[in-house]
Amino acid sequence: MATKQYNGWILFLYLLIAFLFGVSVAVNFLPSKKASYAHRQLNKLDEVMHYIDAYYVDSVDMDSVYDVAISTVLQSLDPHSAYSSFEDNKTMMESLNGAFEGVGIQFNIMNDTVMVIATISGGPSEKAGVRAGDRIVSVDGKSLIKATNEQVFKLLRGKKGTKVKMGILRPGFSEINTYEVKRDVIPTYTVDVAYMLDKQTGYIKLNEFGATTTEEFRKAITKLQRSGMRQMVLDLRGNAGGFLDAAIGVCDELLPNKQRIVSVEGLKVRPEIFYATRKGSFEQGAVVVLIDDFSASASEIVAGAVQDNDRGYVVGRRSFGKGLVQRQFDLSDKSTIRLTTARYHTPSGRCIQRDYRKGTEAYYEELYERYLRGEMDNADSIKMDKSLEYKTVGGRSVYGGGGVMPDYFVPLDRGKALDGYYMVANTAALNQYAFHYTNGHKETLTKAYPDATSFVAKMTVSDAQISELLRYYQTLTKQQAPSLSAESRKELKVWLKALIGRNLYGNEAFYPVINSTDKTVAKALEVIGSMPKTE
Repeated sequence: MATKQYNGWILFLYLLIAFLFGVSVAVNFLPSKKASYAHRQLNKLDEVMHYIDAYYVDSVDMDSVYDVAISTVLQSLDPHSAYSSFEDNKTMMESLNGAFEGVGIQFNIMNDTVMVIATISGGPSEKAGVRAGDRIVSVDGKSLIKATNEQVFKLLRGKKGTKVKMGILRPGFSEINTYEVKRDVIPTYTVDVAYMLDKQTGYIKLNEFGATTTEEFRKAITKLQRSGMRQMVLDLRGNAGGFLDAAIGVCDELLPNKQRIVSVEGLKVRPEIFYATRKGSFEQGAVVVLIDDFSASASEIVAGAVQDNDRGYVVGRRSFGKGLVQRQFDLSDKSTIRLTTARYHTPSGRCIQRDYRKGTEAYYEELYERYLRGEMDNADSIKMDKSLEYKTVGGRSVYGGGGVMPDYFVPLDRGKALDGYYMVANTAALNQYAFHYTNGHKETLTKAYPDATSFVAKMTVSDAQISELLRYYQTLTKQQAPSLSAESRKELKVWLKALIGRNLYGNEAFYPVINSTDKTVAKALEVIGSMPKTE
């Protein structure tokens, strides 16, 4: 029954595209009964569009009607099939292929609301305090409710140096906060940072999987090996994915020759299996991969391949759960559709795609539901389907059907002692204060700490600076500043130092500071310390 329904949708999609773009001659390639049905449906669509154009009460932009029709059909198939106009497609691909100017976010429109899927590391939005999961409800006072992709792009993109005010609603909070973001040239490097956590452990942070990822990753490995790296922590937290080829390339650097990386299977496509093909640059040392609920798609391919081949361990929280593969088809007017054509399977055979039968809105809201049901606090709250149990090369149990479950779970730290920290951090105050402080003391700071290494090692944040930050928070939000526990004060000091460091020296100063108290990184070091050592 499901197959018949799927085939019906595919046929309807084919007919709609054929009608809209004048390729009805292609129905002649269908079997006679289907061709006859196709012609009847094309005539029906032709009639509908004719009547809308000729008799609708108001003037209608028929191009937009066509766009909505295509988008609606694709969205009804699954959450990841999508239509893009030529301009939309050009804009979205820039983040993977080249530089552009804007605010530096990846977003999806769900239930008429713009949700931030990821912020580009080092980009303007991240610097301003915008986070993955935030809802953008307005831009410069203009509501984004029911906005199209094209409208959002036009409002957020702009010349370097211009400013935009975004109204942000953060999950778990009822108030809308305004974040002022200064547009800039968006970084296109996919390796945020590569540095040594200790004398033998290298740390590499990947923000997405783009056209240059494999080469960047290889160079990062070479750099760290020269610094003594014998084991690696690969951070894929917040990495929403990207190119399949890039994920395969990263795996190829870590897995021995002929080990399976991923397989791709679909009803209408030829099955493919991808293996490690050559001598990778880091096949021997211990590996730990970090993931969270915003690690998706290509990130899950890498995490799954490392886990299933027992090449290393996965640490963090359950990943997003996107196991669908899209293929891009170019249409005659230079617009495109991204159509789901297959599912990918990790080396053990599991598909980690989450259920999407309840619709796109419910599909994305499931991430928020994980918080509500306690999954972020306790691994026992995660309900894995025992019927989808698979075995790694070494015989360990892993599960399909809902993301990659880490080998070592690290809860989200949400204790009451951190309430004061979260009250400040969940507004723009922390990032904006760090920016203003850096600008006002830049000469003194650079003289005292002439490079990232000295800044990380020697710079400290005083209680007086925290008091000044709280006054800034009160002025910005018009709210009473929170009283701070020792834990909240300590966390604010770490983040303020990290943000000042980023403003001065970029990610080379930011990540070493922030990772110094990161519990997931600490767990990774504990795990990697217990793994067998190889030469």
